[in-house]
Amino acid sequence: MCQLLGMSCNVPTDICFSFTGFQARGGITDTHTDGWGISFFEDHGVRMFLDHQASARSPIAELVRQYPIKSKTVISHIRKATQGKVSLENTHPFQRELWGEYWVFAHNGHLSGPLPELSGSFQPVGTTDSERAFCVILQALSDRFGRNRPSLEELTTEIEALSKKLGAMGEFNFLLSNGKALFAHCSTRLAYIVRQAPFTMAALKDQNLKVNFKDVTTHHDIVAVIATQPITTNEDWTTLEPGTLCVFSEGKILSSLKTVAGEPYRPECKAVSSQ
Repeated sequence: MCQLLGMSCNVPTDICFSFTGFQARGGITDTHTDGWGISFFEDHGVRMFLDHQASARSPIAELVRQYPIKSKTVISHIRKATQGKVSLENTHPFQRELWGEYWVFAHNGHLSGPLPELSGSFQPVGTTDSERAFCVILQALSDRFGRNRPSLEELTTEIEALSKKLGAMGEFNFLLSNGKALFAHCSTRLAYIVRQAPFTMAALKDQNLKVNFKDVTTHHDIVAVIATQPITTNEDWTTLEPGTLCVFSEGKILSSLKTVAGEPYRPECKAVSSQ
């Protein structure tokens, strides 16, 4: 099972603390040794690092761990290969352009085909089911909305329907973002935490490291961290129910959509309240 890590913040924030624990899952505390990657959205650009080596022994991962790159939206992935050889082109996250903005996608799970046919606008470079599913999503969005960039509400409705369709083909945990919103879909396992004032001490699960967020934040900061498994041991993480699509932006949960008994259920959007 691959590992996912995402972050959504209201101010540019580094992910060094969480990534330090996450990196260890690629060969030290877990057996995910088939590559890793991370994407940082910065204004209209994306800074991306990929390596087909295990993150625990990757010099690039060590650079990322020590380099405090600040971003409001981050997606990272540690791979355990199920489809496609261990290679750079099969390493997540994947990146494409749509409506003049970058989209980034990372997937944990396994889809049994056949996936929908692709028309040619978006094509996979590698041989993973994950990259193909990403292309299917973008093609469907492009076909649905054409050249007109949809609203977030319209996007969420369409991505929910696509998550349900592709999720029926197997395990489909994923993180997807255009830098403005971070879509997190739980098929089997995904958890999140929203950190905001009053900030406290946090202790990593996979490394012997603690940080007092009160010392490195302001009382205005809001930071949401999403992971396959909780990164810390002393914080209250929320485990998503299978079939849930959450939309994060600026560190807040804008919506949480749940599929019940095969029918879409749409509760009202709920913003995270101050603690």
